[in-house]
Amino acid sequence: MKETGRKINEMKLRMPSLSANEGMARAAVAAFCAQLDPGVCELADIKCAVSEAVTNCIVHGYRDQVGDIYITVSLYEDASVRIEIRDRGCGIPDVKAARQPLYTTDAAGERSGMGFTVMESFCDKVGVRSACGKGTKVILYKKLKRR
Repeated sequence: MKETGRKINEMKLRMPSLSANEGMARAAVAAFCAQLDPGVCELADIKCAVSEAVTNCIVHGYRDQVGDIYITVSLYEDASVRIEIRDRGCGIPDVKAARQPLYTTDAAGERSGMGFTVMESFCDKVGVRSACGKGTKVILYKKLKRR
């Protein structure tokens, strides 16, 4: 999904991959997107998708270490939102497999393997790029209804 309008605003965030920062990332992205006057459900969708992507960086990207999570949110005049969430963690060896529902590398069985499925259910499009040892980039696209 390509942005079809002129970019009207952009926000960049960088934070350590600490569980305590997941809620802050979700709230910051939602607050920034609020200037497009989304509906309550649209804002909740964005928050859920961001939460999943950031949690994936924390739990899977960096595993038992702390690294940086980078978030860029771009807003467009056609009321579309592009959210890029990336890490410089371990990367995903097989992106196609990782995007399948119930796929998990969690040997302890504490994770459901539904992260990408959740992101896809709340966004119009989800893009994933990853390289082993270099990190992962998730791009979330959402077109908001005009009010």
